[in-house]
Parts: sequence; structure tokens; C-alpha cells
Amino acid sequence: MTASTTAPSDLVRPFRVELPDSEIADLKQRLARTRWPDPETVPDWSQGVRVEHAKSLVAHWERDYDWRRFEAELNRFPQFLTTIDGLDIHFVHVRSENPGAMPLILTHGWPGSIAEFLKLIGPLTDPVAFGGDVADSFDVVIPSLPGFGFSGKPAETGWTASRIATAWVELMRRLGYGDWAAHGGDWGSVVTTTLGAMRPEGLLGIHVNTPYVFPAQLPSTLSADEQYAVDGLAHYAGDLGGSNHLQGTKPETVGFALADSPAGQAAWIYEKFQSKTDNDGLAEDALGIDDMLDAISLYWFTNSAASSARIYWENRSATMAGPKLTLPVAVTVFPRDIPRIPRSWIEDTYHNLIHYGEAEKGGHFAALEQPEILVREIRAGLRSLRR
Repeated sequence: MTASTTAPSDLVRPFRVELPDSEIADLKQRLARTRWPDPETVPDWSQGVRVEHAKSLVAHWERDYDWRRFEAELNRFPQFLTTIDGLDIHFVHVRSENPGAMPLILTHGWPGSIAEFLKLIGPLTDPVAFGGDVADSFDVVIPSLPGFGFSGKPAETGWTASRIATAWVELMRRLGYGDWAAHGGDWGSVVTTTLGAMRPEGLLGIHVNTPYVFPAQLPSTLSADEQYAVDGLAHYAGDLGGSNHLQGTKPETVGFALADSPAGQAAWIYEKFQSKTDNDGLAEDALGIDDMLDAISLYWFTNSAASSARIYWENRSATMAGPKLTLPVAVTVFPRDIPRIPRSWIEDTYHNLIHYGEAEKGGHFAALEQPEILVREIRAGLRSLRR
């Protein structure tokens, strides 16, 4: 394994999160003045977030949530900025102390952020301390997507998945890495799959937990697993597709509401956590309330609702039929992902499938819901690529 061939570039600048007290005070004042909509007229979530649950989440955010705790957690890890293609890219970079560690870039999606990967950093960089094998050590690079978190907000169009993937190649080069691997879920899976199609020099292989491998033309006869995937896609594009459609067509319009109302921003993301996690009816069954509010707060304090939503607009021509790949690909399928993809389509699309795993539990937000399982799968999936 060639972990590093050159010294990191001097174009990389240290970064720390230091939010002014006035920003926190402003948030709490806005939350206290929330004007609530009338309650839904159905006994379930079919009209969206239920008012009683939104009020509970917002009350915790106003009175009990501690941003400084999360800020300190972020600042425990080395963070940096570097300007690529005219845009500042924020990223966490933690090197393992173990020789032969594999460099790994982890890419989040929406409404994700670098926050979802924080619990993976220790087990990936120091596996022995978490009951693993030193041979499974990784250096981790966790960038914030353009328009997300502390990365810059594009002032021009064109930041497609291909452009982001190209920026990631440059990021790994600047960090001095020769050989490296990539992982992603949700939009992170799209970017990671795009990397796989590009096959840049040094990319050993990829791991994804959201494989986009629907056939361009569905077969006339479907297996039970394939029919389940088709039904899941219909649900994803139908009842669950409101935010995707709005962000893919009018991201700026929804941005006005979310930039001005923290309760609105919270509900916008909370609905996704509720509808796409492995839960018993509420997001809180699968995720801690502070974990959800860490993610929501990051969107609020960086005012990135509109800029992050544009990833849907920029990639609105993308389909669920991803490119066929020939480089090594590892896949983990989580049971409550939407849609859940059958192995037959994965094998048909990824011609060099080096690992296929079925997690015992978890949904779309694998890193947040089941970090231990995801770590295990990343280790197993990429193990054969080590040199």
C-alpha cells in the first residue's frame, strides 16, 4: 500500500469551528417565537411532519441542545480548507498512526453532513482500540460537499457529481496520497460511483451503501426482490419525493423559508430522518435527538439550505440507473433503505464486485444509524484492495 507519495500541499489551510455566541442566541430567540402551522388532519405522517412531534424536537433544540458540545466534538479532529476549482472545500483529515493505513475518502449526502461520519473516525483510524485488526487501518478524509456545511457555496452553476468527483481527486492528490479508496451513501454514493466510472489514477476501488443500479430497461419478469425494489422506487419518487422534486426544480424558493425559520429547517430534515430510517414509527427510534439536531444545526448555522438543495437541481438529469463499473466495487445493502436494491442488479452493474454484504438492520442513513455495522462492512469490503 502506497499511503503517501508526496508531502501535503501548502494550499491546505487549518480550520476550526468557532461560532459567535450571538448566533446561538439568535437561534434560541427564533425558536421561541416560532409560529406553528395548524395540525395535520390525518392520524399519521402522510401529510408530513406531525405538529406535536415538531414541537417536541424544537423545544429540545431551544432549551436543552448544546451546540458547544458538538462544536468541541468537531474540533477534536483536524479540519482544513483548500480552494479547488475556485471553491473552498472544508474537510476533516485524520491520519492513522498505523503503518500501511489505506487512505479513504468518505462522502455524505443530503440531508447529511460530515457529522454522520464522526463516529466512524476512531474505529477506522485505530481499529485495535475498537476491537479490530491493525491491518484494517485507514487514513480518513471527510469533505463537506460544495454548498454544504463549512464548504464554500457555489456562485455559479455546474457543480455536478462529475465536477465534485474531479475535485475529490485533486483533494487526495494535494494530501499526498498515491493509492486510495472511496466510500459514500446517498449523494455520496453518486459521487463515489462517478469516481468509479472515472477511474482516476490511484483509485483502488469503492464501497457504497446506496447502489444506484436500476436497469435502464426493466425485465419483463421480476423476482420478488426486484419487484420490491421497483415498489420501493415508486414510493421514493411518489409519497417520499416531495423534497427531492422541490429541490430539483426550485431550490431557491424553498431556501427562503428554511433560511429564515429554524423550525422550518428542522422539520424539513426531521421528515427525512423519520421516513428513511429503520424505525418503529418515529425517527427517535433509530437516531438520538442530539444526533439529529447536530445535523440540523449544521445546516442552520451555515445557512446552507438553498446551497445544499442545489445538488438536486445540478444533477436533475441523473437516473437510478448508474454506470456499469469495472473497477473493484464493494456494496452493503441495509434492509430499510429506500429503495432496497436486489443483488442481481448489483452484480449486473458492478462487473468486479469484490464484496456484497447484507446488514442485519439499518436504513438509508447507515453511518448515523448503524456506525458499527458500516465500519465492519467498509473494513471487509475494502480488505482485498490492500497491498
